[in-house]
Amino acid sequence: QVQLVESGGGLVQPGGSLRLSCAASGRFFRINDMGWYRQAPGKEGELVATLTSAKNTNYADAVKGRVIISRDNTKNTVYLQLNSLQPEDTSVYYCKAELSITLLHRYDYWGQGTQVTVSS
Repeated sequence: QVQLVESGGGLVQPGGSLRLSCAASGRFFRINDMGWYRQAPGKEGELVATLTSAKNTNYADAVKGRVIISRDNTKNTVYLQLNSLQPEDTSVYYCKAELSITLLHRYDYWGQGTQVTVSS
């Protein structure tokens, strides 16, 4: 069974940094696009950053210049480096990955979420 497991969330002061990780495990042929999304209480979910298999990145305007998405294909892991964190970055962060289960079949998978809280 395919799983995405996130880690790295926590409590950080304004201006601080965190690195989130999301590791894919299970039976799959290839990891295609990966990304991070977030949802704050009472708000709709929003895209944070995406990284394609061709290494193209896309960042939300709200985090551009403060966030870096990267991946280590040898570890089936995507990372999100969060810098200069502000209270408005407080959210549950979810990773998403499109996995090719076979050569012909690909599906989206989501992690369970990791809480990031920015507060003094």
